[in-house]
Amino acid sequence: MARKISFDLPVAEPHASQEAPTAVPTSKVRPLLGLDRSLKQPGALGAISQTLGGMSEKVKRADELEKKLVEGQTIVDLDPAVVDNSFVPDRMEASAAAEAAFRDLIREYGQNSPILVRPHPEVPDRFQVAFGHRRLRAARSLGIKVRAVVRVLSDDELVVAQGQENSGRTDLTFIERARFAARLLDRKFSRETIMAALNVDKAALSRLITVATRVPLEVIEAIGAAPGFGRVRWQELTDLLEQDDNRRRALAHVKAAGFQDLESDKRFESIVSAIRTTATRSRPEPWSATDGTHAARVMRNGKKTTLTFDDRVAPRFGDFVREKLQSLYDEYKATEHDS
Repeated sequence: MARKISFDLPVAEPHASQEAPTAVPTSKVRPLLGLDRSLKQPGALGAISQTLGGMSEKVKRADELEKKLVEGQTIVDLDPAVVDNSFVPDRMEASAAAEAAFRDLIREYGQNSPILVRPHPEVPDRFQVAFGHRRLRAARSLGIKVRAVVRVLSDDELVVAQGQENSGRTDLTFIERARFAARLLDRKFSRETIMAALNVDKAALSRLITVATRVPLEVIEAIGAAPGFGRVRWQELTDLLEQDDNRRRALAHVKAAGFQDLESDKRFESIVSAIRTTATRSRPEPWSATDGTHAARVMRNGKKTTLTFDDRVAPRFGDFVREKLQSLYDEYKATEHDS
C-alpha cells in the first residue's frame, strides 16, 4: 500500500490586502466530501452519517483527511483573481453544460466547502490551488469571493493533497487519474509520492502509467474524461492501438467531422468501433519434408509468422534451425539486396 505523506503544516498568514478572515467553526464543515454539516448529528442527519459509514474505504480515508484539514484551520474569503491553478492539472476539460450546472449550484446554494490553496511559491501576494478548481472557476464566473483554507505546502504535499482529495471522493475518472499520474512522473515526482497522491499500490500505478503513455495523448484528449469507462476498457483500447495500422487510423478518426460533437463516452466507443477488426484466427499449416515427415508448422497472423517445431517427430530439428538462423538471415539480406 502507498504510504501517505503528511501535509499538516502551519497556516499561512493572510496578506494585509485581504479581508479579515471570518472564522468558521471547524466542527461544522467537512470540506473533502463537500458536506456542510457537523461531524456528529442526531436524528435524520445521523442516518446520513450511518450511510456514509457504510461507504468504501476510499471515502473513509477522505473522511479522516477532511477532519485533519479543518482541525484548527481558519476559512478565509479570497479574490479569485489572485488564485492560480495547480501546476499539475488533474481533471480533463468538462463540458459547457456540466460547468454551467455546477456554477448554478454555487449560485443557488453557495460554496459549502472551501478550496485548499497555498501561498504561491514564486509570485508574491498570490495563491495556488491544491484542490477545488471547479469551485474556483465557478467563483470567477459569478464574480464572487472563493472560500479557502490557506496552508504552506511543498510541491509534494500539494500533489498529495490534490490527488487524495479527488481519490477519496472517487471523483476522477480512470483516464484522468492515469494522466495525472503520468504528469507527476514527467515532473520527476517519486513513485512513492504519486502512489500516496492516488492512494494506489505499485501495480495499480504501473497500470495507470502504462495506459497514459501507450495511448497517444492526442487520442486521450480527443476522447476526454470518459466517465463510463474504467481500466478494463481503456486497456482494451490500448491493446487495439498496437495492432496493425490502428494507431494511425485512430489519430485520423478523432479529426473526422462530427467526432467532437459526441459525448465523451460516445467518442470512446466510436474510436474502439472504428479500429476494432475481427481477427481471423489463422490455422497452422503443416510443413512436410520431401520424405513426408511433418516436422514443423507455419502460422501467419497479421504481421507475424510463427514457425513451430515438433520435437516428437524430429528431435533437435528446432535447435539445428536456430543455429542456422544467422546464415539464413545473411542469405535473406543478400537476396533482398540483389532484388
